[in-house]
Amino acid sequence: MDAGLTLSGDMILVLMLLGLTVTLFIFEIVRIDIAAICIMVLVGLLGLVPGDELFSGFASNAVISIIAVMIIGAGLDRTGVMNVVAGFIVKVGGRSESRIMSMVSSTVGVSSGFMQNTGATALFLPVVSRISARLDLPLPRLLMPMGFCAIVGGTITMVGSSPLILLNDLILTSNRSLPPGAEAVQPFDLFDVTLVGLALLIAALSYFLLIGRHLLPTVDTKRAASPGRTMNYFAEVYGIQGDVYEMLVTVDSPLVGMRIAEAEHLAGAPLMLAIQSTDEPRLAPPADEMIWVGTVLGVMGTREQVGEFALANKLRLQPRLRAFGNLFNPTRAGISEVVIPPGSKLIGKSVAEARLRSRFGISVLAVNRRNEIFSEDLRNLELQVGDCLVSHSTWRDLATVARDKDFIVATDIPKEEQRPQKVVHALSFFALSMFLIIFTDFQLSIALLAGAVGMILTGVLSMDEAYQSVSWKTVFLMASLIPLGLAMEVTGTAPWLAQQVLGILGEVPDIVVQAVLAVLATIFTLVMSNVGAAVLLVPIAINIALETGGNPAVYALIVGLATSNAFILPTHPVNALIMGPGGYQVKDFIRVGGGMSLIFLVVMLVAVNLLF
Repeated sequence: MDAGLTLSGDMILVLMLLGLTVTLFIFEIVRIDIAAICIMVLVGLLGLVPGDELFSGFASNAVISIIAVMIIGAGLDRTGVMNVVAGFIVKVGGRSESRIMSMVSSTVGVSSGFMQNTGATALFLPVVSRISARLDLPLPRLLMPMGFCAIVGGTITMVGSSPLILLNDLILTSNRSLPPGAEAVQPFDLFDVTLVGLALLIAALSYFLLIGRHLLPTVDTKRAASPGRTMNYFAEVYGIQGDVYEMLVTVDSPLVGMRIAEAEHLAGAPLMLAIQSTDEPRLAPPADEMIWVGTVLGVMGTREQVGEFALANKLRLQPRLRAFGNLFNPTRAGISEVVIPPGSKLIGKSVAEARLRSRFGISVLAVNRRNEIFSEDLRNLELQVGDCLVSHSTWRDLATVARDKDFIVATDIPKEEQRPQKVVHALSFFALSMFLIIFTDFQLSIALLAGAVGMILTGVLSMDEAYQSVSWKTVFLMASLIPLGLAMEVTGTAPWLAQQVLGILGEVPDIVVQAVLAVLATIFTLVMSNVGAAVLLVPIAINIALETGGNPAVYALIVGLATSNAFILPTHPVNALIMGPGGYQVKDFIRVGGGMSLIFLVVMLVAVNLLF
């Protein structure tokens, strides 16, 4: 490598783009996928990479692989494999909290090695809710260990997390810019990182069994929501109290001619869950539904609240449920928890704009955001990642919601699996992909696509369901950032940055340099996407290794693994998913995640240096 690299005009442009990228990701001025696309366009406009390579990321091995992994995960989900797993865990685990926690967390961790950890968490969220309700174990004692092990499990294989999927592509890009005579960095095979990942997973389980369980929330904890004890649970956790009543709108009522949304804003209004006008009674009346003389409203509240509202608005309170008796039967409808996951199209929309009642048949009763409960003026509340919606609906409508990737239903609901008869097909094509990866020389993307296409051809998933299972936000984020990594290499920015880092560190042992890279990757991951952290730091890590005589593959791998060290803040998508249902606060992640983060760094550095 050339000594004493000097800044060129192109290098200054790349550094400015790096600063812009970090700023956009940290402050979320725009969505991170939009920010990544803007950076890609700027790279092209400034001529920092060849024009024919600007969009190469969309056809890269990494991007195609991640699409296939998401489809395969959705196929396993559709067949109900996880319900079988839940039954086995309950049968073998008994009633011991430690044993159940260990079995759930290890199962999710291993599963995360073969599908995206966010997807694995989403699959197991209702499973853990079911186990918690069935065994009467506090949900917060199970969810955080499960979530942390899901994140760690992404390090078991090279397809478990987006940065590891991307790592080989970044290595190949760096190889193109190596100085003459330098040996090319070899990419990693699927199971090259398995021993490191298993060591990290064992360390995470040991941490929770020995230390972490004493740090988990123990006061005012939530129990899992189950249909059998809906009212008690939601009264305790969200303050939603009372019962269901029917009110008849009389000719003298001021509600006549009002819309449901207007009636809900009246002083002392109870929760309006159902309506019957001239047609059949139905739940979740749309906000623009008109109220006329003779309309029957199904409401929920305390008897005092409902009585006062009926008296003030000249409504006739019925002595019993006549119109809505069947609708409010606990076997047909009830209250549930629905989480807004990363990538949902509802993020940034208000509850009113989302039109949840008219589109999905669910009425939002309250919103839990980082353990803060919102129950007033919900229509104008803007939805955010990780929001836990307390909703009322029929179980049939909720089953439809559960199939929509804009939601994750955290409550264990009574529903039938969609295609249990296809479980053999799903497992067979998953096994086919693993066989092709392990025993053939096919590219990772081709091997994974073989399994994904097989699931589609055999009816495990329809083509539309396959499209819907893909997080296109992740795809565009990854594909759009690849040109930035290429620009860092072809302009010499990565070697220059590597020299600056080494100049600051001075003469230190290799393990210190590796630790600094791992800490930097951890910090970047906590404040921006893990994909962005990998794209920015892997080229620098490789060049630092070349400068110091270290192993470039090992340095790149350390950065790829360290992007999974995301436990201290609820910024990781997995942490955002479990925060609402678990009732966690930011301080819980800091308290429990601090120790986990330190253990992750130590075990990862030791394991990598022993094995590579």
